[in-house]
Amino acid sequence: MLDFAEALLDPWSTREQVIWNLQIVFMGMMVSLSCGLVGCFVVVRRMALLGDAVSHGILPGIVTAYLITDSLSIGPVWIGACLAGLGCGASIEWLRTKTPLREDAAMGLTFTSFFALGIVLLSLEAGATHLDPACFLYGEIGLTPLSPKLELWGLPSGNQALWNMGVVCLTTMISVIVFYRFLLVTSFDCSLARSLGMPVIWIQYGLMLLLALVVVASFESVGVILVLAMMILPPVSSAFLFHRLPSILMCCLPLSIFYSVAGLQLAYSMNFPISASMALAGIVIFLPCCLLGPNGGVLTNSKKLKTRKSSRDLSAN
Repeated sequence: MLDFAEALLDPWSTREQVIWNLQIVFMGMMVSLSCGLVGCFVVVRRMALLGDAVSHGILPGIVTAYLITDSLSIGPVWIGACLAGLGCGASIEWLRTKTPLREDAAMGLTFTSFFALGIVLLSLEAGATHLDPACFLYGEIGLTPLSPKLELWGLPSGNQALWNMGVVCLTTMISVIVFYRFLLVTSFDCSLARSLGMPVIWIQYGLMLLLALVVVASFESVGVILVLAMMILPPVSSAFLFHRLPSILMCCLPLSIFYSVAGLQLAYSMNFPISASMALAGIVIFLPCCLLGPNGGVLTNSKKLKTRKSSRDLSAN
């Protein structure tokens, strides 16, 4: 039988384990927070499938950048991913506007084609590259503590992967704060945004670039498949709890902390992959929010409908 007390304390039983697992927790928290903040606007714009398309469509850009530079440093990889992501987005828009295809069909056709191209490029150079397709798809956040150490001015400054993700997370938060008004208006009413002189198309592509940056920074840890889960779960869960977008955005932080800590504990207890366990923790939170959330929860809505029906019956009598 599983001893829950032992399972909870086991990851923190020694100093070495505490240092190791804290790095994993911080990485998971920053990945979830970055994906969640971008995901709030992706979900509001009803672009969840576009997020999936971009997260898969950037693979040929990442592989090409790696083959040219022989490096997975975030700079060239992000440039390659952005070019591929913009190409994916432009292809979807061209197919949607210039052909009879509907938007969902255009997205499905484009991101599968880009993803297949990336896999082919990866397999053609399999003998000369150390870029593992499984790492790209599923990630391995448990190896975060083994990342190279960053040196600043000749002084050791900690884990390079954590620094990279920290910079991306900070960039995401600053971008959301600075451009919040533009993102808010264009997400809910493009006509109003155009009447106010806002560059709607540029804001759209700016959001896609930020999405590409977050995906590139996260794929080595959680993989592109689970990036989408981290992007969708925080906003949809908090949307059942709050009505206003600022509250939904702020709710991403406590949810990200919970996903990271609870996912690590679940992985240690049940011997599950850590990144998948973090996504499972997000689903565990989503279910009660969906059922009991005050802002549209299934059971809450049913109770309200019954109360209104009873009130109408009483007034009729």
